[in-house]
Amino acid sequence: MSQITNTVLMIRPAQFRMNEQTSVNNYYQKDLENALPEAVNKMAVKEFDAMVKKLKKAGIKVIVVKDTKEFDTPDSIFPNNWISFHANGTIGLYPMFAENRRLERKESVLEAVEAEGFIVKNVVDYTAAETDSLFLEGTGSILLDRVNNKAYCAISDRADEELFIEFCEDFEYTPVVFSAYQTVNDKRKKIYHTNVMMSIGDKFAVLCPASIDDKKERKSLIKHLQDDGKKVIEISEDQVNSFVGNMLQLKGSDDTSYLAMSESALNSLRPAQVQLIESYATIISSPLDTIESCGGGSARCMMAEVFLPQTVSK
Repeated sequence: MSQITNTVLMIRPAQFRMNEQTSVNNYYQKDLENALPEAVNKMAVKEFDAMVKKLKKAGIKVIVVKDTKEFDTPDSIFPNNWISFHANGTIGLYPMFAENRRLERKESVLEAVEAEGFIVKNVVDYTAAETDSLFLEGTGSILLDRVNNKAYCAISDRADEELFIEFCEDFEYTPVVFSAYQTVNDKRKKIYHTNVMMSIGDKFAVLCPASIDDKKERKSLIKHLQDDGKKVIEISEDQVNSFVGNMLQLKGSDDTSYLAMSESALNSLRPAQVQLIESYATIISSPLDTIESCGGGSARCMMAEVFLPQTVSK
């Protein structure tokens, strides 16, 4: 079992914009004033293509699926929220908070992954929970330590605790539950996705301890990571606002370790943090300003890791 993969699924947007249905609890989203929808999507596509190019240059396999205008899917660029791919051939399908995000779940996306020689043996589908207004948004809500079989989840409107426990039972992970907050207009409000304030690599974890207000939860979380041999790299809440927590470790050619992040995330890191990170992985950064501003998500959100078994190498 490996913590990192060399293959990711990415969805090239067709109508990217600020999604009014998600902005109610994603406080990182901003509307670009005086920018026409077509212009916003064009800027997002440019950022998307540049990121894909850099990942491929590093020897990371990127399965790109182009979104269509068939449905209103402004957040399709973030596929990791509705699907996850596992080494035993199982995929998870997840219940989404925003109704228009449910339209992102398309059979054609699965077919594109299978066309690359990956095998889907089983589907675990949690989407029926949407009828009860219960949500668990994939690896946005759930951070997996695949080697140590632990799953981390910050409970929020997008991450129901009982549903998370059910996921852990189904996929045989030990659950680590906590609450994470950000300051919005001088009030503490729950962070919508765990992967905004935390990232788990093979030998390290990036974490914003200040976002966990409960001292016992904070101490327990750090202990879990340290007990599993992870070096905890601490980041601040200001750095979380620059999407430093939203990064993903990947494997390139010759098994080289990379850490993908946005340019704004890299620019907000202190030199000592960069040095520490680069002792574990080579940083790949790319400008994602439009995607971060309108989408409230960054590099990690754009990539769904593919761990499925493969029969045909292409």
